[in-house]
Amino acid sequence: MSVGERGAVRVREATEADLEAVAALRVRGWRYAYRGLMPPEYLAGLDAAAHAARRRETFAATRGTTTDLVAVEDDGRIVGWAALGPCRDDDASPGDGEVYALYAEPERIGTGIGRALLEEVGARLARQGRPRLLLWVAKGNERARRFYERAGFAPDGAEESFDAGGVPVPEVRYVREPR
Repeated sequence: MSVGERGAVRVREATEADLEAVAALRVRGWRYAYRGLMPPEYLAGLDAAAHAARRRETFAATRGTTTDLVAVEDDGRIVGWAALGPCRDDDASPGDGEVYALYAEPERIGTGIGRALLEEVGARLARQGRPRLLLWVAKGNERARRFYERAGFAPDGAEESFDAGGVPVPEVRYVREPR
């Protein structure tokens, strides 16, 4: 449970019925978080329906390997989303976990939703025998970097670029060692 400005938020595993809301949240999250870091036309071209269709294709196929979590208000509204699973990096240890994505509704950033999701991500990966967590964050996304640093993550020196419509967006990898 997390307490935000509108009340309690419950974190639960996502269902296929949540995928439309998750896709819409992801698009809003990208447009908010990456404004000024990615080309405006790239962000404007993000399509929630197309993302939902892609997620639907892989949702069932990845169950048991990856997990989607949602933060839900009492009225059922999804206000946060996280995706987690084994680390996909070639240089990762076999037992490493990865936070693939973590987004809160832009107007709810700073209310504890991200923290509640990240705590549940860490707990689930630890139960899977993956207590060491890695994630990638846009190098210029200072807000997200501060959030992860407050949660015990630190850059490990690995960097790569994400292609945003032909424009490279530098990313840095963060790691949190077992607590």
